[in-house]
Parts: sequence; C-alpha cells; structure tokens
Amino acid sequence: MTYDADMADRLREILAVEPDVREKAMFGGLAFMVAGHMAVSASGRGGLLLRVDPAETDALITDPRASRFVMRGREMDGWLHVDIEADATDEELRRWVRLGVAHVRSLPPK
Repeated sequence: MTYDADMADRLREILAVEPDVREKAMFGGLAFMVAGHMAVSASGRGGLLLRVDPAETDALITDPRASRFVMRGREMDGWLHVDIEADATDEELRRWVRLGVAHVRSLPPK
C-alpha cells in the first residue's frame, strides 16, 4: 500500500507555517522532518505515523484510533500509528500534527 497523497497534501498545508520542514520517503510513507527529526508521516499503511513523547504514549493510545507503532514485531513507545481517515476534520488532523511537532521541537536539532 502506498501513502494517501491527499493526506500528504493536508499535512503539507498544516506544516507550511513551520520552519525547517522537509519531506522524505520513509517507512513506506511520506515523512515530514522537522529540524531533522521525523514528526509525522502519511503512512504507507494508511493514516499517520506520529512521533510523540514516549511518556505520553499510554495516554494517547486511549484514543481508539491510536496504537503503538510496531516495527519488526516490537511495539515502540513514542511512535504511534493513528488510523485517521482522509475525511477527518482539519482540527482533528492538526491536533495530531501539533503533538508530533511539539515533541521533535523539544529534541536537539540534527
């Protein structure tokens, strides 16, 4: 499965106001790098791949659309798959993007 181009366009539009953003093909999707760190991606599995504060993972996965991202059979704190549909409201999408951007902005730039 390839990433949803419409979702990528929506992410691009939301992130247009952020400095130091670039796009990179990653994990089968289109990742948006902020200060060198992946903040959010239009996932190749649909929805979003999102980087968040690992300490917030348990609280965030109470949302039924969010789950820990699994890589090589291992669940990873600080990485979420968000099963958000392309028809999600702009505010819903912005909420998730803000979480990813806020976390990577707290990290030292690469």
